[in-house]
Amino acid sequence: MNTNKFIFCLVHLLCSLLKISALTYSITTSQSLNDDETLVSEGGSFELGFFSPGSSKDRYLGIWYKNIPIRTVVWVANRQNPIKDLSGKLMINRTSSLLLSDGNNSVVWSTKPLNGGQDPILQLLDSANLVLRDNKDGNVDVYLWQSFDYPSDTLLPGMKLGWDLRTGLKRGLSSWKNFDDPSPGTLSSGIELDEYPQAVMWKGSRKFFRGGPWNGLRFSGAPELRLNPVFEFEFVSNQDEVYYIYQLMNKSVITRLILNETTSSRQRYVWVEADQSWKLYASVPRDYCDDYAFCGANGICSISDSPVCKCLEGFKPKSAQSWNAMDWSQGCIRNEPLDCQRKHDFIKFSGLKVPDTEHSWVNKSMNLKECREMCLKNCSCNAYTNSDIRGRGSGCALWFGNLVDIRQFSDNGQELYIRMPASKGDRPPPVKVVVIIVASIAAVCVMLLVSYCVCRRKMKSEGEFGDNISEGPKEDLDLPLFNLATISHATDNFSVKKKLGEGGFGPVYKGTLEDGQNIAVKTLSKNSGQGLNEFKNEVKLIAKLQHRNLVKLLGCCIEDGEKILIYEYLPNGSLDSFVFDRSRGKLLDWSKRFNIICGVARGILYLHQDSRLRIIHRDLKASNVLLDKELNPKISDFGMATTFGGDESGETTKRVVGTYGYMAPEYAFYGLFSVKSDVFSFGILLLEILSGKKNRGFTHPQNQNLIGYAWRLWTEGRPLELIDSLLEDSAIQPEILRCIHIALLCVQQSPEDRPTMSSAVLMLNGESTLPQPKHPGFLIDLIPGETGPSSSNKDPCSANYFSITSLEPR
Repeated sequence: MNTNKFIFCLVHLLCSLLKISALTYSITTSQSLNDDETLVSEGGSFELGFFSPGSSKDRYLGIWYKNIPIRTVVWVANRQNPIKDLSGKLMINRTSSLLLSDGNNSVVWSTKPLNGGQDPILQLLDSANLVLRDNKDGNVDVYLWQSFDYPSDTLLPGMKLGWDLRTGLKRGLSSWKNFDDPSPGTLSSGIELDEYPQAVMWKGSRKFFRGGPWNGLRFSGAPELRLNPVFEFEFVSNQDEVYYIYQLMNKSVITRLILNETTSSRQRYVWVEADQSWKLYASVPRDYCDDYAFCGANGICSISDSPVCKCLEGFKPKSAQSWNAMDWSQGCIRNEPLDCQRKHDFIKFSGLKVPDTEHSWVNKSMNLKECREMCLKNCSCNAYTNSDIRGRGSGCALWFGNLVDIRQFSDNGQELYIRMPASKGDRPPPVKVVVIIVASIAAVCVMLLVSYCVCRRKMKSEGEFGDNISEGPKEDLDLPLFNLATISHATDNFSVKKKLGEGGFGPVYKGTLEDGQNIAVKTLSKNSGQGLNEFKNEVKLIAKLQHRNLVKLLGCCIEDGEKILIYEYLPNGSLDSFVFDRSRGKLLDWSKRFNIICGVARGILYLHQDSRLRIIHRDLKASNVLLDKELNPKISDFGMATTFGGDESGETTKRVVGTYGYMAPEYAFYGLFSVKSDVFSFGILLLEILSGKKNRGFTHPQNQNLIGYAWRLWTEGRPLELIDSLLEDSAIQPEILRCIHIALLCVQQSPEDRPTMSSAVLMLNGESTLPQPKHPGFLIDLIPGETGPSSSNKDPCSANYFSITSLEPR
């Protein structure tokens, strides 16, 4: 009897193992996949199963990398309809449809195959493609349905981004709303089916970024897309399909392309096995010039110029006043309207991302000469170029109407021929015209020379710029100059009622220009610590910076001894007026605070890595982060900023500048600064945003400042006690805990231990494992009477009032 019982149990166990084995690689109509089971691809690369994202308890059916320790989900089935418990079940019905149901047998997600199968089977391929095929069909590459036709936020090797014109199927990406919610966010990406198809990203229904049309080698707006040893790419456009696809050349590489709602960007990541983390390989938009139509119609954007926008040759600003105020949205119009009764020629522009192809026409069989003739025959045609630039070029693309979203590249850009009246085209001008032009230039040069001599004599006599400027040539500030009368009128003669606040270098006023535009006017106090060098430094640096998380400088005024900066007006003022105010702090829920944290991180990353001039800010603090009407952050005040050579090595200064409470120890004590100095300041700012407490002036019974208090709570396993009481939602605690962890990594004592800003951004996005933080650096205020809270606008700008102490947590 015992022997029979043993045999029965053994048979039952073997049947169970066979069932599990079957479920491991495939599902048939007689099987189902429950919440506690997974489907694994045959090569073991990917896994299908149920999961809960972030801190959410909702259940979703998804696919993720099986052998990567950081669960990275690449596809989600029921994005908009989660299951609330562990009762989820996936099965195949009699019509060869996939059905995902909950415990009440309610269908939360299903598929509709084009054709039914006699013996349908569900398999997860090693490409991460979940396919439903007919097991009796000898062709294993024919699918009844496949997940690659319905992407989520991730594009993997072998996936098509684009259209199947035979069925009307659109394959596009859409971001997750956030780390806890995979439902579609506002960011989407795909191929726009114009006459000349182009790659586009949208925010809602608004074009946000345009990669441009395919030119035979790459997308016009992606000059960095070139032959490489990692992956190969292809664009297919015919009567059946229009799509972009990439394939891995090195199968050992793991890479993915995702849409990130938090950073409003499309990012390519590569898995680095040695670091056990995802590393950012590329990201768009890259800068302001990637913002759709940033320079308006018929404008051209060049990130290496200052200002970045200019009108195309033969065009002028539609509104000169707005253009001079660095508002380029209205774009440009022709200097001379085209007259169809006159002859026309073309000006050749090189190195461009070609304009938006919404109003375009393409013929793949024409050559460039035929393309020119075709454009001349149509009075509405404004520009032309080759649609395929390979070799000597082929095909014809014509543009009608305004030319929108043009960008200048330093290399790998395209040629574009823009229509002009014959006298403005590319034919050589008559000799008489040349003589007149040369004479005019000579006259202007003489007038400029005379004006320069007069101005120089006047400047010397008035001493307006001081002796340090008269020793060398005056530097070009490269910005629109406002006259003092205009600024005075805009601020009601610098009325106290218009005063927004007062920084360390002088008061800031709100102003309104004659066209109704609001501005912020920063006046440099004659008694401030910021002299002309700091003023020029701020003007020159900000004029060359273009990023959505940096404040925009509109112009300056140097007149009658005044030194004034004119900025865009940000109605919500500075971050400190929210974070350290219990009433206004209620307006900053966690999602807004996290958006501010990520925005500041992206701004600093741009300064350190992506801007033309690599910059260390040296005065990053809450009062220097301004908020626009939607509470998006913009870093301001570059008077203390300095450029560096691009590496992370430090430099030493005898003149320590900045704000006590945010300085890195090595900078405050030794004058040694580097990009890691800004990382330290970012860590302090992060702690302040999380806690609602100011590092400078924070008191604790054990004489710890905010860093010491945070470190003590961390070592005692009580880090969540640091959180601002206004943030009480337990669902957000894992994300806040991660931010506390990142902040402590940023404020470590040794600069070498601190992450770079690029690593910090990856950490904030949850794309990197976090090491344990080491002992932080502490700065203790020893000034009697300076231990209490102080106004953010009165922070001293000296490092001579404190010493460095190492506090050991108990």
